[in-house]
Amino acid sequence: MSKILITGAGGYIGSVATDLFLSKGYEVVGIDNFQTGYKEPLELLKNKYLGKFHYYEADLKNDLSPIFEKEKDIAAVIHYAASCLVDESMNDPGKYFLNNVAVTSNLLSTMDKYNIKNIIFSSTCAIYGEAKYFPIDEKHPLKPTTPYGASKKMAEEVISWHGKLKGFNYMILRYFNVCGASEDGSIGDSKKPSSLLVQNAVRGALGIEKFFLTCPEVDTPDKTPIRDYIDVVDLNEAHLKALEYLLSTKKSEIINLGTGTGSSVLEVINQVKKLTGVEIPILKANIRQGDDAKKVADIKKAEKILGWKPNKTIEDSVRSLIVWYKSHPNGWEK
Repeated sequence: MSKILITGAGGYIGSVATDLFLSKGYEVVGIDNFQTGYKEPLELLKNKYLGKFHYYEADLKNDLSPIFEKEKDIAAVIHYAASCLVDESMNDPGKYFLNNVAVTSNLLSTMDKYNIKNIIFSSTCAIYGEAKYFPIDEKHPLKPTTPYGASKKMAEEVISWHGKLKGFNYMILRYFNVCGASEDGSIGDSKKPSSLLVQNAVRGALGIEKFFLTCPEVDTPDKTPIRDYIDVVDLNEAHLKALEYLLSTKKSEIINLGTGTGSSVLEVINQVKKLTGVEIPILKANIRQGDDAKKVADIKKAEKILGWKPNKTIEDSVRSLIVWYKSHPNGWEK
């Protein structure tokens, strides 16, 4: 089975991905600077998959040659590492253009130097900006309204140019809203504070942290934003299929990953109430900048190209998060 390199391996999505790829027989090399990621899940996986996984503490802004010199026969890079808080990007845009654009460029230059030409990139529906129509397909105009979305759009362009000029093969996967934990609840989100609604609602229901409503009032039936919530395991199953497709066809694609359905903020909160049996106290907080009314994915291309469709419901995601937060109320320790 192929050897792959995963950036951001200690992060929420990256650590679930590392577990999944290892379980399918891949050899995995991880990179993380642990500014927002954690060593604990990676140590757990190193012990679980003896000899199949190791990781480096490294910053992707720096010279990556020593790692690539040491690691031979990397078939592909899965680039999860990024800064990804919409509100933070509005306050600190420079951080986002550095961490999401310059870092991606540095990674690609290093890959080119060592003749590694396959990359799967974690992008985002934030590059679409305000939706012009629903559901949003891959041909929707790209008009990001935040530095986060703009930085991801620029990173996509950097990758595309490497495809045209350097012979890179790429899969750009545009995520909608990610939630849930690994199926057994052993690996999950440790962001403190999290910007993710489903996680925060579960934490509020379990009494771990107060739950604050930070969304603006928008033009939807219940006045709260509607989003497409995709389970983190489903998301990474799509990455598995994307890698298989990329290695077998050498064809580049841009694909949305969501469920094709939407839930409002209040609908999610009510689902968490139902599954926990807890009436979550809802407190108002500062309104988060950059939120628009509705984003729902068209996932026909994912089904057609990858043969992938999501298997998990929002209820499945909430249940896995309940298990995760009951055993890790404060997430991983640094």
